[in-house]
Amino acid sequence: MSRFFISLACIALYGFTYGQSKPIDLQPKDTVARTDKYGIRLGVDLSRPVLSFATDGYTGIEFVADYRLTKKLWLAGELGNEERTDQEDLYNFTTSGSYLKLGVDYNTYQNWYGMHNSITVGGRYAFSTFSQTLNNYQVFDSDRYFSPDGFVLGSDESEEFSGLNASWLEMVVGMKAELFANIYLGASIRLAHLVTNSEDDRFPNLWIPGFNKITDNSKWGVGYNYSISYFLPLYKKAKKQQEAETDEGQ
Repeated sequence: MSRFFISLACIALYGFTYGQSKPIDLQPKDTVARTDKYGIRLGVDLSRPVLSFATDGYTGIEFVADYRLTKKLWLAGELGNEERTDQEDLYNFTTSGSYLKLGVDYNTYQNWYGMHNSITVGGRYAFSTFSQTLNNYQVFDSDRYFSPDGFVLGSDESEEFSGLNASWLEMVVGMKAELFANIYLGASIRLAHLVTNSEDDRFPNLWIPGFNKITDNSKWGVGYNYSISYFLPLYKKAKKQQEAETDEGQ
């Protein structure tokens, strides 16, 4: 009987010694998986309806969308339609047409865990199809004998030039902030460079939908937009351990 108790004591002592040899983790790791939401964001530009209401001779609308490819990279695009009437010194004309812009945005902003804001740089390739209508025009007369207070009237009959198109590249800098769950307010500034410009020989393209006004001897244009959009989550992707620790440490 004493031999039995001695053996039992040896086994207990061995188990206690083996258990004490294992290190005790005083800071256990969080085993909850960290994930990012992936999906598509759809919205509308706010500035064009405001301009349509406040500016005579202008109507326009633009829809915006972007799709998350990776943690930082988004496919992005804009689809719009604009019509504008301009009065220059010698002529009055109306431009009407649609445009499509496609490209990518790269998010340079490092969010804390649970935040989904962005400060982006990106680019677009844009294409526009449109028509121009010359509503009326005047003739420049340096003599001014028959028209001392203005120019000589050329014609009041409108003439349409259709089948026009143009393409350009855009550099885009923008931001999007999440106001509420999945609701984003955004803004962007765009510097555009005209690549192609198909115009009629009788009347040049002076304004292009989506590009803006064309100035003499320059292929550069500037644009902007202010958008509100809704993010539709489609799936979730687990974060890498290093990315999750970086987000939590901020």
